[in-house]
Amino acid sequence: MNDPAPEIEVHIRLAHADDDEFILALAGRFAEFELPPWRKRAETLAGIERDIEHHLRTLPPASHLFVAEDDDAMQLGFLHLQTRKDFFTGALNCHIADLVVAAEHEGRGTASAMLRFAEAWAKEHRCRFLTLGVFPNNERARRLYEHHGFGVEILSMVKPVR
Repeated sequence: MNDPAPEIEVHIRLAHADDDEFILALAGRFAEFELPPWRKRAETLAGIERDIEHHLRTLPPASHLFVAEDDDAMQLGFLHLQTRKDFFTGALNCHIADLVVAAEHEGRGTASAMLRFAEAWAKEHRCRFLTLGVFPNNERARRLYEHHGFGVEILSMVKPVR
């Protein structure tokens, strides 16, 4: 049995234009698990890529993209935070729109470092809650989020209209 890779020192910085190619190259990771039967992989990935490209191109004021790197400035993953008003209270929330680690860097603490960064960022910006969405079958991500204290609040249910 292989020992897990040792955790590494992760540094998180604002993304810049030189990171666009790296960020877009990771979009495919968002569908590396069984999608709901009504979601087609190609359509799902195209929608994710469109959204990321939009945020990279227009840099909306409530959208903040970060890149995780190691000590040698090797890009490990990216984090996309958005500020939103809470539906129920109107308070400011921080939403993790995207969090992904390059496959070759998984299992070394990068995602956990990005989650800690997101929580600190949300606290610094006086957000009430840190939120995210995850597909039910993305079990690895769900375990990670639950380990970091996330819980289900609202289930989004879907029925295809035929």
